[in-house]
Amino acid sequence: MSIDQIKTVAVLGAGTMGNGIAHVFARAGYNVILRDVEQRFLERGIETIGKNLDREIKKGKLAEAEKGTVLGRVKCVTDMAAIGAADFVVEAVPEKLEIKRAVLTEADGILRPEVILASNTSSIAITTLAALTKRADRFVGMHFMNPVPVMVLVEVIRALQTSDATFLATMELAKKLGKTPMAVNDAPGFVSNRVLMPLINEAVYCVMEGVATPEAVDAVMKLGMNHPMGPLELADFIGLDVCVDIMHVLHEGLGDPKYRACPLLKKYVAAGWLGRKAGRGFYTYAG
Repeated sequence: MSIDQIKTVAVLGAGTMGNGIAHVFARAGYNVILRDVEQRFLERGIETIGKNLDREIKKGKLAEAEKGTVLGRVKCVTDMAAIGAADFVVEAVPEKLEIKRAVLTEADGILRPEVILASNTSSIAITTLAALTKRADRFVGMHFMNPVPVMVLVEVIRALQTSDATFLATMELAKKLGKTPMAVNDAPGFVSNRVLMPLINEAVYCVMEGVATPEAVDAVMKLGMNHPMGPLELADFIGLDVCVDIMHVLHEGLGDPKYRACPLLKKYVAAGWLGRKAGRGFYTYAG
């Protein structure tokens, strides 16, 4: 399928990444089918899109009259069969292989043969996911950064099976969204998380070993390394459970003990201190 034939995009999952991906596609003029398993997740996702559009209006990046038009392009569904109308699909369900397997195999059986199926996975091998489908040559990684409406990078990851046509179409599609795509070959954690997660993990070790407080660790990285956000603030933003999941993927995939998740990080997850979304992580959050 050529890039010009893509008019309707389905996004599987209305969570943090899914609603952000739906936002940028709708903002770029595409019709979006946003699918999740329960109506309440869809309602929460649409509410978030609305709030993010309001932020764009306040910043002068979007006319107020356009908000309704953008939201009107997003159709929320719980029935997977509805994605059969899509010309391109992005999977953005939780970072668990068993969940992705179930969603991808079901979607694969519904989509037209020529439709590209992309995964927003942040660390799971694209080659592994592609092999779960009957369209491995039309499977690709499309890893957006959080928050999706703000961050310009998209890692476009080739599976071993990905065709040149699929890869090039996905690169072009990312550009049409106003993003900057970077070509990455399939490896655990790709580039972004292979570099970022060990940094976060080492910052947690600094806290666990009493080298410094979370505030001091983050201040050193912000003031000394010019990072806009400290690694522990960023971990709370991402979700500490997500960080642990990605570290496990890196450890299993690369086999190096340097990728073992810090015990303190795992302890926080066990306590339910998952970061911003839980109201507590390395910092506490009101509301």
